[in-house]
Amino acid sequence: MEPDEIAAWVEQLKVEHRDLDEVIQYLIETHHPDLMKIQRLKKRKLKLKDNIARLKSRLIPDLDA
Repeated sequence: MEPDEIAAWVEQLKVEHRDLDEVIQYLIETHHPDLMKIQRLKKRKLKLKDNIARLKSRLIPDLDA
C-alpha cells in the first residue's frame, strides 16, 4: 500500500473516531439507558485509535542506516 493511500485511510479513520466520540458523549450526556451500547462504542473507538497508530507507524520510514 502506498503512503498516500495509507494517509487517506488514516484520515478516514480519524473522522470515524471523531464521530464515535461525539455519539458516545451524546449518549452519556443524555443518560442513555443502554450502557452496553456505550461500552461497545468505546471499544470500537479504541480499536480505531489502535488502527490509526498502526497505520501511522507504517508511514514512518525505517532508520536502519
